[in-house]
Order: sequence, then C-alpha cells, then structure tokens
Amino acid sequence: MRINLPQPNAFVKIFKEIVGCSLDLTITGIATDSREVCSGDLYIAISGERVDGHTFLTDVFEKGATCALVNSKVKNIDGQLIKVNDPIVTIGQVANAWRNQFDIPVIGITGSNGKTSSKELLNHILGAQYQVHVTAGNFNTSIGLPLTLLRLTGEDTISILEMGANQPGDIAELCEIAQPTHGLITNIAPAHLEGFGTIEAVAKTKGELFNSLEGGISFINAADNRVNDLSVPGESISFGLTPECDFPADIHHEKDGPITLTVDTEEIPTHSVNFTFAKNVIACTVIARTLGLNWDEIREGVASFQPPKGRCEVKNKGSITIIDDTYNANLESTIAAIDYLKAFSGNGQRIFVFGDMFELGALSQDQHRRVGEKCNEAELSAVFTVGDETVATDAVITQTKVHAHFDNKVDLLTSLKSILNNDDKILVKGSRGMEMETIVEAMLEA
Repeated sequence: MRINLPQPNAFVKIFKEIVGCSLDLTITGIATDSREVCSGDLYIAISGERVDGHTFLTDVFEKGATCALVNSKVKNIDGQLIKVNDPIVTIGQVANAWRNQFDIPVIGITGSNGKTSSKELLNHILGAQYQVHVTAGNFNTSIGLPLTLLRLTGEDTISILEMGANQPGDIAELCEIAQPTHGLITNIAPAHLEGFGTIEAVAKTKGELFNSLEGGISFINAADNRVNDLSVPGESISFGLTPECDFPADIHHEKDGPITLTVDTEEIPTHSVNFTFAKNVIACTVIARTLGLNWDEIREGVASFQPPKGRCEVKNKGSITIIDDTYNANLESTIAAIDYLKAFSGNGQRIFVFGDMFELGALSQDQHRRVGEKCNEAELSAVFTVGDETVATDAVITQTKVHAHFDNKVDLLTSLKSILNNDDKILVKGSRGMEMETIVEAMLEA
C-alpha cells in the first residue's frame, strides 16, 4: 500500500507530536510495501507471518525513502530509522490525531457483504452536496485505514470509511482510530469464519461499530435479525422491508424487470434487476436523507451510478451477457448473485461458473453444499465449478442437466464455450484468491 500525502508539512508536525521524534527530511508519501516506495516516502516496516518488512530497508532507502518506522534497530542502514513498539499502532495513532483536526461527519461502513458497493454508492449520491473523502480500494484494515485518513484535507466536508474485519476486535480498533460519527452495518453473515470461529463472534465484532457511536448515529438494517439484535448506545435510525421502522421500504418489479423502491412513501427507480443492489440503495438513501439530501438528488445519484469492478458488473460479448461478480464470495453473496442471474429476462441459458469460497473454516463443506442446493432450486441451465471446495457443490446438484467440476480453469473454459448460444447469461463468482476474473477476461476475448 502507498499514498501521497496532501499536506506534508502538517503531517510532519503531527508526527512529531505523537511519536516524539523529528523527521530529518520532508515526507511526501507513505508506503508499507517496499516495491511501491517512491522518493520522499516514509516506509512502514511491518513484521508479517511470512515476510518481514525490515529485511527491505536497504532497498527502500536506495529508492529514495527519507525515513522508516521500525520495531527494531538495523545496523548499516543509510537513512533515518525511528524505532517504536509497533509501527502499525504508531501510524494509527498519528492518523487518529490527523482525523481529529476535522469536525465533519465520518461514516463507518462494515458488514459481511455489500461494504464496498454501499460505500461507492453512498459516495456517488453524497457528491451532490458534499466534497467526499472516501476509502480507496482495499484500504479498510488496521494498515489501510490510517493511510486513508491521512489523505483527509480541509477541503473535504464528509468522510466515508469502509471497515473490514478478519478477527475479533478488528472493528473496535478501526473505530478507535477513525472516531466515526455515523455507522452502517450492512448485514451479518458467515464470512471469514477461520478468523472468527462462530457467527456470534462475527456479530460481536461488527457490533463494535455501533458501540463506538455513543454520541453518534447508528443506521439499523431491521431486515437483518443479527444487526437488529445489536445493542446501540447512541441514537439509532432503522430501515427495512417492514412498517415498524423509521424508514419503511417496499420493493416491486416493473413489467420489464427492473426494481423500483418505495422508501418512506417516495419512489426510487433502481434501473436494475439486482436485489442486492436494491437493498444497498435503501441503506444509502436513509443515510443521505439523514445528512440533508433531497429526494431528487438521491434519485439522480441512483440512476447514474455504475457498480464497482467485479461486483455484479454486467458485460456483453455479442448477445451473450456475462455477470462479473468475481471480487469475492461467501454463502450469502453467492446466493444473492444466483438470484440476480435468475432475474434476467429474455431467452437463452442461465449458466453459473463458481470457484471456491475461502476462509469458511469448519463450515466450508456445508456452505459449498448449500450453494449446490440453491442451484437445484434456481432452475439453471448449467453449473460449472472449479477448485477444491466446490467439489461439494457439484456433488449435490441433481436438478441441473449440465453440471461438471473441473480441476483447472482451462478445461472449464473449453467446456463452457462448447455449450454457449446466443442470448445466454453467465454468472462468474468465487473468492478473491480464485482469480475468477480470468474466466471473464477469457470469455470477452474469445
């Protein structure tokens, strides 16, 4: 990870206040990856399980780094080393001091699914009235979130921070750094179970966002029982597909397929058949209304929004439609993606290409089987799976005439291409490590 610092002189001042050490030279950027270091950077040396960033200190100074934050002194290094107990904790403390300069709304967004899509949609909608500072890419961890905050400037009038979690306590740590004033938990579902162990641990960790908002506003997804059951010490605003909430919503399909929402009696066309997107629209609408946007601004924002890369991104190869949902996968998002595939109107086959879902721990086999059971219900034309875990998915498919498991993507692509016809719809999904986007790319290039 790497950022350019928008205000280097101000950063140097705050760095000295927090760390108690002056920087010999001006810092114009911060990098945590030695391969990305540029001249003028502060290098954060991180001791990981597989790689120790301290081993690259000579390289980063040769590239022009002006300083390195380290947890141990290294001899024979031609550059300024600042030793601290934990470089990640230290840069988080600096980022917290930086954030506290600004009296603006700071919205934290977490959840098992839909964090990034909701963040991007909210960013797009709020742009009608605000200068938005927003998490870029995957800068949503204890390493990335501080770097995100250090790009906040006096020109920004609102901040949207995505918060990711892989283990208990992660969200509390991020909230301590970011000090959010508003918070949204999109949903709570089995995800990253290798790090959490149980869904109860997932819920407790996600709930740390609401716990941090004693003086702020928590946005409650009343349609998610686990979110609805969380304690909320501060003000709460609820929304969902029920009249018993602050912003009741309803979903209905137009004759030609797209979904139109009714939120608090106002109609919002989504221009999409994606039910998951529609749920994101409800949440973002509620936040936008709370922050002062009018209904027309919200409708315009929804209408002009384009989904992020790899998240139910619709692409076309001639008359064939390819749904690229390859950014990541867990059980809930995969089932939602299959429903999205089913919702497409018109003739042609509906084909599902599925790669392994990672980080599910002891529940992996069961959850991959449940995807197969969903395929049985969905009346799909074909299901092709690849990887180690999706063997369990293919094994339970009985209602789809064409289904097969493959050890590699090359053989899968050969079989997939052999059955394609005009007007077919293909959904491609799998966890990030499966790199299922390579199948999408191969289909578009064919």
